[in-house]
Amino acid sequence: MKKEIKTEIIINATPSKVWDILLNFEAYPSWNPFIQTIKGNPEVNNTIQVTIAPPEGSNMTFKPIILENETNRKLVWEGKLFIRGIFDGKHRFDLFENEEGTTSFVHSEEFSGLLVGLFNLEKTKQGFVLMNESLKNRAESD
Repeated sequence: MKKEIKTEIIINATPSKVWDILLNFEAYPSWNPFIQTIKGNPEVNNTIQVTIAPPEGSNMTFKPIILENETNRKLVWEGKLFIRGIFDGKHRFDLFENEEGTTSFVHSEEFSGLLVGLFNLEKTKQGFVLMNESLKNRAESD
């Protein structure tokens, strides 16, 4: 079974500026209400440590592997709950440059595995939206 969360926001800043904020993991605690921390180097095949704080939920820490990292365009990682095939998630940040100098930021995750049907992902989606709004505010105020 598969489920997907997909959110999008227009940010009045260049993809380069948005990318710099996304890759500055040390600053996440100061602006990001959803992803509390990311530790590690986001190079392809590296394992990073991600701690999320879903709205009205308990913090969860994962150790996903970086699948793609294209400067100013996309960052993709894949994580799992316990062992692969139980509850897996492929998380994406995609940045698209618009003609007027803005960025379309698409924040998504595709979930798969045996337990996917048991999870209500609405709070996670709310977390994505909160993060997107905070990213927009940070990029537009700097």
